[in-house]
Amino acid sequence: MKLCITGGGTGGHLMIADALLEAAHKEGHECIFIGSTHGQDRKYFETNSAFSDVYFLETTGVVNQRGLGKLKALFKIFKAFLTSRTLLKKHNIDATYSVGGFSAAPAAFATLSRSIPLFIHEQNAVTGRLNALLKPYAKSFICAYDENSSIHGYPVQEVFYKNARVRESLNTIIFLGGSHGARAINDLALSVAEELSERSIHIIHQAGEADYKRVKKEYEKLGVTVELYAFTKELDTLITKADLAISRAGASTLWELTANGCPALYIPYPYASGDHQFHNAAFIVKNEMGWCQREGTDLQTQLLILLDNPLKEKSEKLLSYSTKDVASQMIDEVQKALTHA
Repeated sequence: MKLCITGGGTGGHLMIADALLEAAHKEGHECIFIGSTHGQDRKYFETNSAFSDVYFLETTGVVNQRGLGKLKALFKIFKAFLTSRTLLKKHNIDATYSVGGFSAAPAAFATLSRSIPLFIHEQNAVTGRLNALLKPYAKSFICAYDENSSIHGYPVQEVFYKNARVRESLNTIIFLGGSHGARAINDLALSVAEELSERSIHIIHQAGEADYKRVKKEYEKLGVTVELYAFTKELDTLITKADLAISRAGASTLWELTANGCPALYIPYPYASGDHQFHNAAFIVKNEMGWCQREGTDLQTQLLILLDNPLKEKSEKLLSYSTKDVASQMIDEVQKALTHA
């Protein structure tokens, strides 16, 4: 099978693409990737990728544009749509898997225009506008929060399951603001750094590239030793080391923590489309697997309270809820659909 995986813009979408690529390769399938020159697509897949071919087309998001900006964005998508049609034909693509994000639009529409089966994964509890538009035309629509989804669970790389463990005591805490960082989480980490150090709790902190220098200077002023990163692709190793996470509630990170059994206090990005990060975290809280606190509340007090909370019960619930081999199930579903077409 020759599969096109498309989508991206953010790390969350691209992690799903990576998980699907890993699963497809295990089954001997060939994959190409069609993404965007904007966002993080190139950072993930331009080099050292297992895709047979990667393409980055000139596109930008449409939803947040206004007036002339929206027209320019739509024109870029139309040009990329025409290029995607050519690429799908060139590689004799059998099916396309969209992982969402603005990067997915050209190849997804090109797939439908060529009568190639389209499969969609929705990563959030609130369906994105593009996915909502394409859902009626897709062969399958997978979402971990949807009871009607033909596959339950979230595609996470195997390493998160392989290194999963029950957290019984708090020795290491990790602060995750996402690839771009999150000032609220960075400031929270700095506000409790001395207390954590006094308790001999090791700090791992991904501060984001934009805020890294400031955070580094503040830790130096405090005289607190931390394991600090601007950006890293070794999150699996860092999450495995941690006993508690303080994180945004982007879907991929949320389900990676779940798969690894690491309890988390989620601080949703308040400006996420449809407030989807809050709804992602609310799903975890509803199932008593973690905590959620809004920005603008007393985050420091809430975190200090959690330091004395038992972790084992939450960690065990996370491990019992997570579903292994979701990416493999998604690839198998595509293969079966093509076989019976």
